[in-house]
Amino acid sequence: VAKQYADALAVREAEFSITRRVGASGIDILVSQTNLANSYHALGRMEQALQLERGVYYDSLRLLGEEDGDTIRSANNYASSLVDLQRFEEAKSLLRKTIPVARRVLGDDNILTLKMRWYYAGALYTDPGATLDDL
Repeated sequence: VAKQYADALAVREAEFSITRRVGASGIDILVSQTNLANSYHALGRMEQALQLERGVYYDSLRLLGEEDGDTIRSANNYASSLVDLQRFEEAKSLLRKTIPVARRVLGDDNILTLKMRWYYAGALYTDPGATLDDL
C-alpha cells in the first residue's frame, strides 16, 4: 500500500505542476492542490499537507467566498490537519470562524458541520491549555 501512495504522490505532483504551468482555472488548481495534500496526508507528510491545505482554504475564500461548500470543506480539511499536528489554538481560531458559516449554509445536521464541531471538540479535549472560555 505504501508503494501505491508513493506512486500516487508522483502523479499528483506532476498533475499539480502541469495544472499551474498551463494556466488552468483557479478551481482546477485548487482541486489539484487538494489531491496533492491528500497524498501527502496519506504518506504521513503532515506539514506538507498542512501547507497546501492552508493555501487551498485561503484561495477558496478569495475565489469562491466563505459560504461556498468547497470553501467550507477546505476549512474542515485545514482544521483537521491543525488538530492532527496539535496546533490547537490555530484550529480553534479557524473553527470558531467557520463553524457558524457551516451551520448557516449547510445546517446543523449536515455531516460536514458535524465533523467541524467534532474537530473543535477534539481540539478542546486534547489541548492541555484549553479553558472554559474556549467553550
